Amino acid sequence: MPAKNPSWGYRRIQGELLKLGCRCSYGTVRNVLRHHGLLPAPRRGQRSWREFVRQHAEQMLACDFFTVETVWLQRLHVLFFMEVGSRCVHLAGCTASPTGSWVVQQARQLAWLLQDRTIRARFLHRDHDSKFTSGFDEVFSSEGVEVIRLPYLSPRANAFAERWVRAARRGYSTTC
Repeated sequence: MPAKNPSWGYRRIQGELLKLGCRCSYGTVRNVLRHHGLLPAPRRGQRSWREFVRQHAEQMLACDFFTVETVWLQRLHVLFFMEVGSRCVHLAGCTASPTGSWVVQQARQLAWLLQDRTIRARFLHRDHDSKFTSGFDEVFSSEGVEVIRLPYLSPRANAFAERWVRAARRGYSTTC
């Protein structure tokens, strides 16, 4: 029953069993479901973020910024996009002071690759940085890419991009 009806809770299953002539408590239903590794109803039908990323990795792009300190003590902000499935990184550009319009222009340039089908993407996940404006989201929406805004202060949600930044800082990383 719970496999075919993932929204049913213990008491609903107990009621359905009662209709079939099987008398048992909801605690018994809970114990049986636990024994078979089934979660309570609200969590049974949901996929975790990890499962979602694994299932759609070939269709995902991740984007983020990282900073680089130059020899002349200037800080540059680098925007990059990563194909999550292949871990291929596209460096979009770097600037000393990124603005929303600059980021939108970099998104348009990447959109050309999406139009040529050089990059296949259905999802783009990004953080809540103020430089990612609504114009940035519109560029990808017009290409049929769904923009997923990640939760605040959750570097694990953008783990592939964060891991690449760490590798790039240590000098281990390459791009496509």
